[in-house]
Amino acid sequence: MKVRTVDGADAAAVRDALPAALDGEQPLALGFAPAADQTVPAGTAAVIATSGSSGIPKRVILSGDALRASAAATAARIGSGQWMLALPSGYVAGLQVLVRAHLAGTDPILLEGRFTADAFVSATTRAAAGRDLYTSLVPAQLTTLIDAAEDPSVLRALRAHTAILVGGQALSDGIRTRAADLRVPIVRTYGSSETSGGCVYDGIPLDGVAVQQVDGELWLSGPMLATGYLGDPERTAQTFPTDTDGTRWYRTGDLGEFRDGVVEVHGRRDNVIVSGGINISLDRVERIVRRVPGLEHAVVLGMPHERWGEASVLFADVRGQDGGRMLEAARALVAAEIGRHARPVQLEAGVIPLLASGKPDRQLLRRMIHEVPPHD
Repeated sequence: MKVRTVDGADAAAVRDALPAALDGEQPLALGFAPAADQTVPAGTAAVIATSGSSGIPKRVILSGDALRASAAATAARIGSGQWMLALPSGYVAGLQVLVRAHLAGTDPILLEGRFTADAFVSATTRAAAGRDLYTSLVPAQLTTLIDAAEDPSVLRALRAHTAILVGGQALSDGIRTRAADLRVPIVRTYGSSETSGGCVYDGIPLDGVAVQQVDGELWLSGPMLATGYLGDPERTAQTFPTDTDGTRWYRTGDLGEFRDGVVEVHGRRDNVIVSGGINISLDRVERIVRRVPGLEHAVVLGMPHERWGEASVLFADVRGQDGGRMLEAARALVAAEIGRHARPVQLEAGVIPLLASGKPDRQLLRRMIHEVPPHD
């Protein structure tokens, strides 16, 4: 079956094409143009182009059944109603907003133009009276709203939602605490394109989702798993193994724990540097650094280092602030919790480049690292 290319940035076009896609009549290609002779398995609803955290392009095949299963599990956990789309519909989180609205029989609210607090308020005012309202955001968007919540209209718009899903990357403790203090109903989600979006909410797997640890890596299973990767059977086989019981799993590539029914994600398995002969999880360093006031959105990456082989460097928008003081505070906190060997060696100030999804553009930052002279 051939797929139809639809501009993932055109939310109205994706919305209008979604019913036929979910029924398997006309699968959608979002974020790329497939080769003329490229086909997908029967039942495919969408193929989403994503690079994930590795930067390696992947085209994830999602069936209509998988998307429906994910949406149904979400409704069972948080309820069903009207949804506001504030993310690009070419990404799985945005696509799922449209799927949930479609299955709920409601018209999605499409946030118009660039995401701002004013745009969010305006979109919220278009919600239907008497219906529960939901949306899905990335942490950077939530932060924009929390920072603007001194405006009563912004706070009312936030509280008008029954639940605000927040995923795509780790949410800092500072923003989570501020949201709780403001009584903003956020739900932290964990998942990926390969799981049709978030499948673990506030650490608890959705109904039908199974979790296991294999050598420290989190594996997920359930009816919302992707079919595989378009044109890449080898990667599909490696990423979606089937065990002796016939259960199909998704290897997340994330380190974590699953204890007493709660999932705790520690970071990417491959996001590790070796500094002075010691392995350091950059995700763990980043979580610690983001507790420093002013560094809530800092990005931590590895860089070559003449003395240690590799070391970590911070990127943060701290213009007009005392970056040196922040770096020393970050180094002290990391040293206290992990050890002196894990301390970031420097801080690079500037605007963090973002992808269309709202996530930091780590690949661009990695290229910038080679222009930064390392020091200690």
